[in-house]
Amino acid sequence: MDSRRDRKLVRALRAREEDAFSELVRTYQHKVFNIIFRILGDRHEAEDVAQEVFITVFKHIDSFRGEAKFSTWLYRVATNHARNRVKYLSRRSRKKHQDILDTPEGDMADNPLGSQLARPDKQAQAHQLEAIIKDGLAMLGAEHREIIVLRDIENLTYHEISEITGLAEGTVKSRLFRARVALKIYVKEHYEFEGEP
Repeated sequence: MDSRRDRKLVRALRAREEDAFSELVRTYQHKVFNIIFRILGDRHEAEDVAQEVFITVFKHIDSFRGEAKFSTWLYRVATNHARNRVKYLSRRSRKKHQDILDTPEGDMADNPLGSQLARPDKQAQAHQLEAIIKDGLAMLGAEHREIIVLRDIENLTYHEISEITGLAEGTVKSRLFRARVALKIYVKEHYEFEGEP
């Protein structure tokens, strides 16, 4: 969404226009859900948190000062809500995660991990790799998982991630490096590459 359309949306939200909330959800629902789902790993929890995010944004739109892009501010609200849910769930010792492969493709907009390959053996390998990456993401600590989701899955810039997380760009880069190394090691240990036993 371009900044002019964002500014118009923010004005409409602040004026409490009837269609503004629907426009907000319609424009950002997939991106917000994907970020939250990747951090939490549980579809039902992600749906609940996404709803909370949009309600929070609608109620507190006046706290948006315009120092960053609206989308960056929105993603910060989303990651903060996801972090809070992770803390809540960990206190409850809840470790249940839904398999990303069980999620209908239509509900996961722009899934960079999925692929459609013609050959069944290649398709099976892609599904195996996707499941291993999903497990590897779940194995990462919340702060590393969040950074890798924002950068490698949602393709946000280091600057945007810095604004969302409140971390210095150098910290973002170092956490991303450590997260990528840990994920790479996990994948290498668990993925049977073509030609290997």
